[in-house]
Amino acid sequence: MANTKSAEKAARQSVKHRAQNVSLRSGMRTAIRKVADAVSAGKKDEAAQALKAAQPVIDSMVNKGLVHRNKAARHKSRLAARVKAAAKA
Repeated sequence: MANTKSAEKAARQSVKHRAQNVSLRSGMRTAIRKVADAVSAGKKDEAAQALKAAQPVIDSMVNKGLVHRNKAARHKSRLAARVKAAAKA
């Protein structure tokens, strides 16, 4: 338990920040999942649109410090490769 006023405030803020971070991270996962689902369903145009929507979401998570930049780059690269492979097929 917090002993000082500032520690109590920090504890309250951390609860709010965690809730916001969980929500944002979930949104990123949803964007990634939409691309993966469209690729696996064979919907090329939908997959390309989903990728175009997912990339700025992933980048914003990096700017907010929720995801490491290398992890974001890895996600974007793999998604783009899957969409490209689906377009060729």
